Amino acid sequence: MNKKILLGSIVAIFLIGGIIGFNYYQKIFGKAVQKDGAIYIGSNATFIDVKKQLTEFVKHPENFVWLAEKKKFTQPKGGKYTLKEGMSMNDVINLLRSGNQTPIKLSFNNQDTLEKLAGRIAEQIEADSITLLQAMKEPSFLATNNFSEKSALGMYIPNSYEFYWNTSAEKFRDKMLREYNRFWTPSRLEKAKQLNLTKEEVITLASIVQKETAKKVERPIVAGLYLNRLKDNWPLQADPTIIYAIREINGQDFVVKRVLNKDLEINSPYNTYKNTGLPPTLIAMPDISSIDAVLNRQKHNYYYMCASVDKIGFHEFANSLAQHNRNAAKYQQWIHQQGIRR
Repeated sequence: MNKKILLGSIVAIFLIGGIIGFNYYQKIFGKAVQKDGAIYIGSNATFIDVKKQLTEFVKHPENFVWLAEKKKFTQPKGGKYTLKEGMSMNDVINLLRSGNQTPIKLSFNNQDTLEKLAGRIAEQIEADSITLLQAMKEPSFLATNNFSEKSALGMYIPNSYEFYWNTSAEKFRDKMLREYNRFWTPSRLEKAKQLNLTKEEVITLASIVQKETAKKVERPIVAGLYLNRLKDNWPLQADPTIIYAIREINGQDFVVKRVLNKDLEINSPYNTYKNTGLPPTLIAMPDISSIDAVLNRQKHNYYYMCASVDKIGFHEFANSLAQHNRNAAKYQQWIHQQGIRR
C-alpha cells in the first residue's frame, strides 16, 4: 500500500510539474498573437503602454510584462512594429528589443503653408505639429540653407517617402532637405539655367502654375505663357498671386472666389499686376508636375489666357489682346449668370 501511495505521489508530482512546465512554455513560446497588425510604441512608452496596445492582438497581454521582467527587458524601443499571427510572446519581446521596426510610407501634397504641412506630417509620424513647425522654422537651419520662413515651403517636394514612425522633427526636416537636393538633378538644374531661372524661381513660377490650373495637361502651356511674359518684361498678371496677397492681409483661411478690379490695386510685392517679374517667394506648394511643367514648358506665342466657359476647368489662350478681350467678355458674362461674388 505504501509503495502504491509513493508511486501515485511521484506520478502526481510529474503530472503537476508537466502541467506547470507546459503552461510556462505556452506563456513564453506558445501562439500569442491572434491576428496580423501593427503597434506604435512611443519614444517614452512604458511596458504598461505596450500592454494596452497588445490587448487588441493577444489574449493575455499581462504575459508580456511578466516575460519582459524575466528576460530583463527594461525599456521598449519606440517605433512601428509589425505583428504576425502565430508569434509567441517571446517573439514579440525579441522584436521590440531588437528595435527592428517597420518603416512607414509618408506622403503629402498641396499644403499651402508650413503650418498645414506640419499638421499633415503629424498625422503620420510621432512628432506633433508644433515640434515639426518649430524645426521647419528654426532660424539657424533657414539661414544655413538660404531659406526664409516664406520660401522654406519650397524645400518640401510633394511625394511619398519612407520614414520610421518615431523619426524626430529635426530628422524629418533634414531628410526633406536631402530629398530636395536630390530632386534637383543636373538635368533639372541645366533646364533651369537655360530659362535663366534659379531653382527657387522655378518653384515660385511652378506654384503660380499649380494654382492657375488643376489640369496637368495645361500646365506646360500656362508655364510657357508666363515665361513669354517674363522674357518681354510684362507683368505676369496672375490672379493666384492676388489671392495670396488678399489672404496675407485677411488671414490664410480667408476664402476668395473671385478677384475684383479693386483687388488689383493691393499694395503687395505679390501683386503681379502692379509689379513685373516673379513674386518674392512661392505662393503655394507646387507638385512635381508643375515644377517639371516650367522646366519643360511648351513653346508658343500665347500671352493671354482666360478661364473657359465651354470646357470648365480649362483655359482659352490667345496671342492678341483683341482675342483675349472676346474670351474675357464671354467669361465675365458667364460669371454674372452664376451669381458669383467675393
